[in-house]
Amino acid sequence: MFAQLKEDIQEAMVKDPAARHFWEVLICYPGVHALIAYRFNHWLWKNNIKLIARLFSYLARWLTGIEIHPAAKIGRKFFIDHGMGVVIGETSEIGDNVFIYHGVTLGGLSMKKGKRHPTICDNVVIGAGAQVLGPVTVGINSKIGSGSVVVQSVPEYSTVIGVPGRVVFSGISSDFEDLEETFQDPMAQAIEAVLDRLPQMEKDIRLLKDALDLDSTEEEAPKPPEPVPLKTGMKKASSDN
Repeated sequence: MFAQLKEDIQEAMVKDPAARHFWEVLICYPGVHALIAYRFNHWLWKNNIKLIARLFSYLARWLTGIEIHPAAKIGRKFFIDHGMGVVIGETSEIGDNVFIYHGVTLGGLSMKKGKRHPTICDNVVIGAGAQVLGPVTVGINSKIGSGSVVVQSVPEYSTVIGVPGRVVFSGISSDFEDLEETFQDPMAQAIEAVLDRLPQMEKDIRLLKDALDLDSTEEEAPKPPEPVPLKTGMKKASSDN
């Protein structure tokens, strides 16, 4: 247990440039506090002390703002940066060396019992506010952009952004990884491509109109009908009455 605690603190120091020393991380990092509580609560859960595990997980949520169900499975070298608003559901499975930011939800879409939460493979980074929902799998070495909503499985070595989440990069090995890569929205790229084509399309339309001589064949607008004059006899009869 103490060896696991030491490893969790060291991992926080590796992944957070703001971490200065061991005691600062141990005392001031809610993500580390929530993980320590989870390790203990998970041990209680596996030993069938489930009510106490749930009670302690509730207290940890109240203290840290991070909710981790004690039945979830979390591997080694896991780190939550800042942490406020993180929710990890009951049947979630998280591999080794996973890094998530605040506001992340590993949630479910179904009310049925069984596997209903995501599986996060090794070496995955999940940005702030991202939602990974349902029994989907996020492949190894993948990245989920901030604010994304992922409802489908993600291939390994992929980058996902947007709502719903779209794969904007997919490699085949760690050789293709770029830690400083910039995320580009595929919808924005498609709109830019259409805008680039507009001048040529307008030119083509003008040439087509000239070829068909459409300007000379335009019909004149029909004249409005002339008003019908009132009959004088009707006016005289009405005045006699």
